[in-house]
Amino acid sequence: MSDDETGTPDTPAGSPGGAAQGGPRPEPLRFFGTSWVDHDNGYAARRAGVAVGSLAAAVLSCLVLNFAYEGLQIADTGAFVTVLVVVMFAICSALAFRNTWEGFGRRHDPQRQASLRGLLAIGFVGSLLAHFFRSLTEAPGEKLHREEYEKAREEYERRSSRRTGNPSKKKRRR
Repeated sequence: MSDDETGTPDTPAGSPGGAAQGGPRPEPLRFFGTSWVDHDNGYAARRAGVAVGSLAAAVLSCLVLNFAYEGLQIADTGAFVTVLVVVMFAICSALAFRNTWEGFGRRHDPQRQASLRGLLAIGFVGSLLAHFFRSLTEAPGEKLHREEYEKAREEYERRSSRRTGNPSKKKRRR
């Protein structure tokens, strides 16, 4: 039972159904669900869709920013304001790209993310480009989720292999 569009299971991760299926369940990724685990259920098409979509959104965003730049030119605000706005968007986009790219490999601190929210909103083009470049090699965030999932599976296997049989029926040494 899953959502047909995303492949995301109807029951949340960590629910009691996970133990019946033999251990921890993978965390779903946006647009991919859990298809990233075995690269099935249209994984390649989804990756291509994310790549095309994020690149198209970045191009469209740059066109919108071009209109804003032209508005500054029409308003005749002066060279200082124009340069300031262009540099601001360039720096924020670079920082957003770096932050998003690092987020594919490790979990972010929620407090730091909250404090960077405005900067990341201004640099949205950088985030879109980071998603585009990452989706050329894997689903964005797949590496981090795979490492966490494999670690959870190993821990589960280690715990379940120690418990064999009913401990109350063990023969006691005398």
